[in-house]
Amino acid sequence: MRASHADRERAVDVLKAGFAEGRLQQAEYEQRITRAYQAQTHHELQMLVADLPQGPVPQAQFQPRPAVPATFMPMPVQMPMPVHTNGCATGALVCGILTPMTWGATAIPAVILGHKARAEIRRTGERGDGQAIAGIVIGWLGIGGWALFILMMILLGIAGH
Repeated sequence: MRASHADRERAVDVLKAGFAEGRLQQAEYEQRITRAYQAQTHHELQMLVADLPQGPVPQAQFQPRPAVPATFMPMPVQMPMPVHTNGCATGALVCGILTPMTWGATAIPAVILGHKARAEIRRTGERGDGQAIAGIVIGWLGIGGWALFILMMILLGIAGH
């Protein structure tokens, strides 16, 4: 069977890959490239790439065609498994958001739930890492705000005496 331009280009691509992987020396690579562009049949191209991995070009019609190498196949589309958001992460975010409205009473639960959620997320692969981090940050800001407020009250009390 006569080779097409596309067949020659596929053979040249295999030769390039073989050269890049160190399977062919420079002189042999150049010789095979020249012969590939001069090839008239599939058999001639097959002979040039037969000793290289993923090298088969389409065979004559009377021979079974080789399977397409996995390299050239599209990636299989996998339907993602339904992944749920971690409940502790949601709880951490809610507690963090409620911190200013509860005068900081939910800051400590936000931090605890956030750290617990992050550990569970790492273990199970659930979603909600951003919610957990937000709960932790807001919770620590609430704790820090209360600590600063108490420190200021103590300093004002000391300065007032």
